[in-house]
Amino acid sequence: MKYLNILALALLIVISCNNDITEETTESPTLLFKSGFESGVYIDPTIVPNNEDYRYLRGTDTETGFSWPIAILGSSESALHYIGDDNHQAVYSELQTVIGHNGNTTKALFQKENYQIPGYTQCPYEILNITEGRTDLYIKYWMKIDSNAMSADSWRALFEYKTKDYALGTGFRLISYIYKDTTGNPYWHWQGDADPQNPVWEIDNSTIPVPTDTWFKVEYFWHWSEGNDGRALWKVNDQVVGEHFGATTRNSKPIDFIILAQIYGDSNPKYQWIDDIEIWNTMPY
Repeated sequence: MKYLNILALALLIVISCNNDITEETTESPTLLFKSGFESGVYIDPTIVPNNEDYRYLRGTDTETGFSWPIAILGSSESALHYIGDDNHQAVYSELQTVIGHNGNTTKALFQKENYQIPGYTQCPYEILNITEGRTDLYIKYWMKIDSNAMSADSWRALFEYKTKDYALGTGFRLISYIYKDTTGNPYWHWQGDADPQNPVWEIDNSTIPVPTDTWFKVEYFWHWSEGNDGRALWKVNDQVVGEHFGATTRNSKPIDFIILAQIYGDSNPKYQWIDDIEIWNTMPY
């Protein structure tokens, strides 16, 4: 009986500890969204009053059957967000026909930032109003950036998510960057933070080359958790740029919005193309 009581107590401790950890999904991989901006997809030029200059991608991708705007995790109103754009002169986006990563003609999202005005000049594609922000997610796409975009000792943001109340100082941000050091060498930077000046964790990688003027594949995966089982993975061309195990939120805040494609940094002009987006509920491999 004594040994049975000890065993029962041990089981209670294990169960109690596990209740503090959000388990990584064991669901079968499910494709939530896929598009290469092919025929049927367009940027709606309609100006919606009092909506902070959001511009909506609309239509159905004829090759994949998925429709824009992106609506995943209960999101709505997802759109390009023009910020400090000087009437779309400082930064703009358009769909272009180009040669894609497989050598064939394709449509892609082109973004260019010419200069900054005082404040913040950027034009991210934001997945907005997420209502199911306590879940795993895997995102893959191809991108191409220019080689002249960054001077020495500069930065360029690529992707991020923010949880509820990040602006109030109680939330969390996951963000990827390209940095250039003082000698002009580019490298990757992967960071989770409480605010831009206070990283919770950060990873630098100068081993994997930063491709310019050529297409490269990027992948992001995270397991949302405030426990030790949290995970944040970033890969470029199938190589791990950074992988963090631990909290991917703070104060149990759910994800508020995701910046899928960002054109933002402190050195201009710069431009990029984005193509062949896939979003899954977990890693598909």
